[in-house]
Amino acid sequence: MKVLSIQSAVAYGHVGNSAAVFPLQRLGVEVVPVPTVNFSNHTGYGAWRGPLIPPSDVAEILLGVEERGVFPQIDAVLSGYQGGVGIGDVIVDAVRRVKAANPAALYACDPVMGNAKSGCFVAPEIPVLLRDRVVPVADIITPNQFELGFLTGTEPASIESTLAAVDLAREMGPSTVLVTSVERPDRAEGTIEMLVVDAAGAWLVSTPHLPFKANGSGDVTAALFTAHYVTTKDAAVSLERTASSIFDLIETTYRSGQRELQLVAAQEFYATPRMQFKAEQVR
Repeated sequence: MKVLSIQSAVAYGHVGNSAAVFPLQRLGVEVVPVPTVNFSNHTGYGAWRGPLIPPSDVAEILLGVEERGVFPQIDAVLSGYQGGVGIGDVIVDAVRRVKAANPAALYACDPVMGNAKSGCFVAPEIPVLLRDRVVPVADIITPNQFELGFLTGTEPASIESTLAAVDLAREMGPSTVLVTSVERPDRAEGTIEMLVVDAAGAWLVSTPHLPFKANGSGDVTAALFTAHYVTTKDAAVSLERTASSIFDLIETTYRSGQRELQLVAAQEFYATPRMQFKAEQVR
């Protein structure tokens, strides 16, 4: 499998491509990473250095990759945090060209804009760009519950309202929606859930909720789910594998006492997920 991943890059820590590439490689995926920013560290520290890559420069990198004859080999395009407004159009154009070269290729968009605790942490134009121009051309999207609500103009909370919001999101264009953090009021205490919906049905998986926020875990989730889904075309199996790997990654990080994801220490959990969580079909 070959994945074109258009995302941010950081020198220290693991977010964006600096989170997604290595787990994909441990799955045996060949990754073509294209940076949208080149920061010293993720923005959660409140201070960082390094440039946003101008959209024209990102487009030049993509053109060079295309000129090497790579686009027909691409099985999936993956995108995440978009630092600037113009990058969305560059990504959409790259997706169009990849799909022209390989009609079977999928586009997976992680519509990064914020979360329920922090609110929106990207430029105000980015959520609108994602909703109106990027998400409609995606095959897979991986929002958290907060992002799903913005995309659909709803406030998902229960399973029923979250499923209704997912249906609205699927009407926008994506056939597969993975909601990466479902915090319904009636869930079992001390748990957090993920929900996936595609044409075959809807499945929910529950894992223990560790008292720890790990920047970049959503980026790893989107990458692993995309790879598993491209391989299996089975949403439930892809969800179970992803949930298993992500829980073990976060638990490894939590036990380490470190702020940054322990991406290397947890590497065996990507290649051989323990499959300790079972997805329940909810529709």
